[in-house]
Order: sequence, then C-alpha cells, then structure tokens
Amino acid sequence: MQSQILPSRAALVDRIALQFEYGQNLIVLLGPSGLGKSYLLETFITDKYSDFNKSFVQLSARMTDVQLMSELLEQSFRSPLIDQNLSLSENFYQLAKQQNCGPCLWVLDGGRHLSDEMVQELTTLAKHSPTTLYILLASQAVGQFKSAVEIHLEALSMAESKQLMQCYFPDLPYDEDPVFQAFLQEAHGNPSLLLAWQPTQHTAKVAVTDKVSWRVQLIALLVIIMLLIIGFLYQADMTRWWQDFYQQQPETPVATAIAVDTLKQPATALTTDPSEVEAVDAQLAEQPAQSEHDKLPTENPLQENNIAAILDSLAPAAEPVDVTTSLADDVVEPEVSTIAEAILPVDNSWYLKQGDEQLVIQLLAVTQQTIAEQYVVEQGLQPLAKVYQTRRNGKLWTLVTYGSYDDLKSAREALSNLSATVRKNQPFYKKISKIKQEIALLDQ
Repeated sequence: MQSQILPSRAALVDRIALQFEYGQNLIVLLGPSGLGKSYLLETFITDKYSDFNKSFVQLSARMTDVQLMSELLEQSFRSPLIDQNLSLSENFYQLAKQQNCGPCLWVLDGGRHLSDEMVQELTTLAKHSPTTLYILLASQAVGQFKSAVEIHLEALSMAESKQLMQCYFPDLPYDEDPVFQAFLQEAHGNPSLLLAWQPTQHTAKVAVTDKVSWRVQLIALLVIIMLLIIGFLYQADMTRWWQDFYQQQPETPVATAIAVDTLKQPATALTTDPSEVEAVDAQLAEQPAQSEHDKLPTENPLQENNIAAILDSLAPAAEPVDVTTSLADDVVEPEVSTIAEAILPVDNSWYLKQGDEQLVIQLLAVTQQTIAEQYVVEQGLQPLAKVYQTRRNGKLWTLVTYGSYDDLKSAREALSNLSATVRKNQPFYKKISKIKQEIALLDQ
C-alpha cells in the first residue's frame, strides 16, 4: 500500500471497490486538476484485487487508439496477436477464446484524451465482456460515459490539508501564524497547491488574482482630484482663518514705576544723608492707608524716584553674578541611566545562542529601530523583550520578541499575562530555528 494517504482518500478507495462488487463494471472518477486523482488511481490498483490481471495506462493527447489498444491487451494477455484492423472489443473477444486471461482490472488516467470510438469500445466491453472486467477512469469531463458510475473527488478540509502538509513538511509553523493560515485558506484544499509550500520563505508560488477592479481605482482617483480642487478653492479662506485663530495678539506695554531717564542720573545728585532717609521712613510709617483712588501715581514722580535712589545707594553693593554659572546650574540634565534604559540594542547574538526548539512571542516588526525601542519602553516589556534584525525585500527590518520558552504551553501562559494593548497587535509564536534563518539573511 502506498504511504501517506489521507483517511478520506482511503475511504474513497474502499467505496470504489464496493461499487465494483455491486456489479458496476465502469466507474469514472471526476474532479479538477490537482485534487490527486492520479495518486488515488495508483493507490487503488496497488491495494485492491491482487489476483486480477491489472493494466495501468497514462493517457496523453499524442496517444492513438491503436497504441492504447495494444497496451491494454498486452498487459492483460500473454503474448497476444493483435489485429490492428479490428477494434478493441473484437480483439478482446478473439484473444479471450484463445487463452483464458482471468479477471482483469483496467485503470486509465487522463480520460479526457479518449476518442469517441474508444469511449464506445470501453462501454461495450464493460457490459458484454466474456470475463470479469473492471474499468476505472479519471477524467475532468462530466457525462463522457453515459452508462458509467461517476464519483466526484472533493477538495480536502482544513484539518486534512494540515495533515497532508505534515506528511511532507515536518517543521510547519503553529496554527496561530497568520501567514500559514492565509496560505491554507488560499489553497482551498488543493493538494498540488498545498505541496507548493516553501518553508524557508513562508510563501508559496500561488498566483492570487487582484480582487480590486479598475473601477474602484478610478473612483478613488476621482475623489482625490475632487478634494485637491476643493482645497485650492478654499485656500484663501483657510489661510485667513488660520491667521485669525493662531496669530498672537500684540502685548500691551506696561508703564514702569520709575522712569528710565531718572535711573540714568548720577548718584551724586541724589540725597544720601542718613538723617533724611530716617525722616522719610518715619513719614511713610505714619501715613494712613490710602484708598484705591489714592493709589494712583502722584504728579511729582521725581520725589518718589529720589527715595528709591536713596535706598539703593544705602544698600550694600551686590556682588556680580556669573550669568553663565547660574544658567548652567538651573538646567537639569537628564540622567544617563534613564536614556540607557530607553535604548534597546539589537541582540542577534542572543538568538544564535538559543536552542532551535525554543519558542518566543513575536510582538512587533517595523523598519525603524527607534519605533521598536519606544514601543518596548512604553509597554514596560523589559527585561524580557529582545530585538533582532533581518532583511526582507531589500529593507532592514527590526523585530521585537518577548521571552524564551521550552514548550507551547509556557508560551501561551506568558502571552495571556501580557497587557490588552500588546495582545491587540495579535502576537504569535515563533521558533528560534526560524529566527536564525531570518538573521542569516543579513549576510546575503
């Protein structure tokens, strides 16, 4: 028996054999290209009817009816003498009279290449064969044989698709991987597409048609042009509104209490007698509290200016202040430790030291390292967060992972403990072996 056959396909092989047992001598297996009809025929002829004379023929567009007749009869009889002027059924009847060939099983792959004459001959032999003759064909044309039993081959389910890929690819990604899920959905259960999986790139050579029609693109272009026209029309109004809203109002000058010209007068012209200063202080102490109306500026500002000048002259001279030193002292320098914590360096060597079966949680993939560092600091992911770099499509990418775990259960528990903001980005699990392959792309 052939290895790596799925349970649904094995059940279909048994179903075909059961149809033969019920008396159906001609069965046609229908289905589009790539569903595994040829593999199913090979499994059937290998596993079933071991005591029959078996004939397997791969049909093609270049094969003639005479060549097909010769292959069928040569595989069913011992050294047959074939008359090429006779049909397949006539040669079969004559050879069956000359020698007993026993029960026969004919399996034909590519039934769509059969001519109408050969279809009629196979139908006649299935009905009126002098010996037991089972005919199984694989074709894409529905209704090619009017009296045959047609069995349609269905596409694989999602579970069987994964099971088929596991038979050929031992190191598949986890089910949570979004790229792997998208590949399974686009394959639609077709074995030929599923086996086109490329584990090194996580992409398959599947041509996906563009679902966006040209009409949608034209409408989007027209909308953009319309918005640009509206912007040019209202540019003047928007500029005026912007200036009225954001332009700062001119500051109103505040009158100083002491005239600048008075302060520029020489200090010798002012009274510096201590007795006069004491008299002025006593007069100010005995003066009652004035009303709000009395607090207006007096008509003789020179007298008030003289008092202020006297007080300044009596005060001890202040030491000169070093402006550079005072300003430097007022500036608060950021701590070096805080800046160092905000920077998360790329640590490719850490991943290369890990075991291939270790698991990490991928959180982010960006093209700017500063965004990755800011994300780790804002979400408080240190010190379990690590960063590595790889190259994709000619660009340098920075990827952020979290933790290092021995099994999937531990990784899932760690993912559930992360914040809702981090889990909103749909993080997934990745093996260290895959990360090492991505790091190796930097040297290519």
